Amino acid sequence: MAAPAILVLNAGSSSLKFAVYGWSAASDKLPRLFHGAIDGLGSRPRFRLFADKEALLEDRPLAAHGHPQAMACLLDWLDRPERKITLVAAGHRVVHGGEHFSRPLRLDAQHLARLRDYTPLAPLHMPHNLAAIEALWQQRPTLPQVACFDTAFHHSMPLVEQLIALPRPYRERGIRRYGFHGLSYEYIASVLPDYLGDVAEGRVIVAHLGHGASLCALHKRKSRATTMSFTPLDGLPMATRPGAIDPGVLLYLLRHEGLSVAALEELLNHQSGLLALSESSADMRQLMTDQRPQAQQAIDYFVHHCRRAIGSLTAVLGGLDALVFTAGIGEHAPIVRAAICDTLGWLGIELDDEKNRANEHLISAPGARLPICVIATDEEQVIARHTRAQLAHPVDY
Repeated sequence: MAAPAILVLNAGSSSLKFAVYGWSAASDKLPRLFHGAIDGLGSRPRFRLFADKEALLEDRPLAAHGHPQAMACLLDWLDRPERKITLVAAGHRVVHGGEHFSRPLRLDAQHLARLRDYTPLAPLHMPHNLAAIEALWQQRPTLPQVACFDTAFHHSMPLVEQLIALPRPYRERGIRRYGFHGLSYEYIASVLPDYLGDVAEGRVIVAHLGHGASLCALHKRKSRATTMSFTPLDGLPMATRPGAIDPGVLLYLLRHEGLSVAALEELLNHQSGLLALSESSADMRQLMTDQRPQAQQAIDYFVHHCRRAIGSLTAVLGGLDALVFTAGIGEHAPIVRAAICDTLGWLGIELDDEKNRANEHLISAPGARLPICVIATDEEQVIARHTRAQLAHPVDY
């Protein structure tokens, strides 16, 4: 007999990442059955799929050139009798929920139309998030779909963190600080007691360091401040994004360098950050093995601004009780973690070098004033939980 399952989707410009979770009414657990991605959409699509324990099940090229074809290929694989599953719902990572959507929601045509209005707020992400929803709707029109927003977790920030000092009419049209990586921070917040005990309710900074990078200040496991802002361009320097930048630089580029809006958008999203500073790569793994001074300069710049942001968020919290690293760099780059922590002894931050090199969960030195943790994030698990919850108790906006 086929068992019920939830499909979790994260659609990008050239990829469709997915995970499948088993669902039993007799258990609160959501075991991951499969996960993988269809990469290279628009060029050389490839289907890669793993069992939960990372066993590679398939790795093959596909004749898919967009999200509808990729979705059809994925559904065909999942529908085969040998999978012994029946999809009962799908959950989507949606980058932007605007001011209106502060919680996950079960989608309908009206909600989808409203989400399209938020496309200008995240033009690199929203079209692809919505394309996956629409493709699944066309191919499985009766399958319930749930949107989970990267911005929702940060609705708990105080007003002084949400405002941007522009005239009120702009604020009323949605120009404010939103924050992103919320699904990652929500997962970390949910498991903090397992690692920190009662300290989890205190003042915690989480460093989500990956291709995109941000920090979040938590108190009582709620977001109080974060480094990203109106868009995912703000805050820390990232792989190909510059992070915080004087708006006057943008005006100069438009007025005196002759850049068009499209060219400026391309520069800020795809040609800046670590790639621009290193003049070679946006990948921190490659930069750490690159002996050229430009590569080291890129790493130093990234580290410096992480330290600076930790200091700033500590001031917002009024102190610091724990520091957590997560995401690709945060979980797997002990050299970067050590460099970030190197000058933060004044906060009580002290690493155990051996534990740090081994990527252990607790990497602070014995007797250090505050714990430093490495916790693997799991945004897909958060989406699966919300999807199950929405089937039972849909949010009414």
